[in-house]
Amino acid sequence: MQAFILIQTEVGKATSIAQQIAGLSGVLTSEDVLGPYDVVVRIEAAGADEMPAVVQRIQQVAGITRTLTCQVAASA
Repeated sequence: MQAFILIQTEVGKATSIAQQIAGLSGVLTSEDVLGPYDVVVRIEAAGADEMPAVVQRIQQVAGITRTLTCQVAASA
């Protein structure tokens, strides 16, 4: 099971937050981006009951102000 997490950060912290998140368990990719969100992360978990733990690890990173999780409907 995979999902994208769209993240808003405190001003000027997107790059360092993306780097911190990249090292967390369950994170496939973590990129700082331009637009309404500052960081886009792709995560993977073995099942639906493990997904919240991955999301929670990300949300605990200092400097994150808001997240939006979008579950992937089907992985190719």
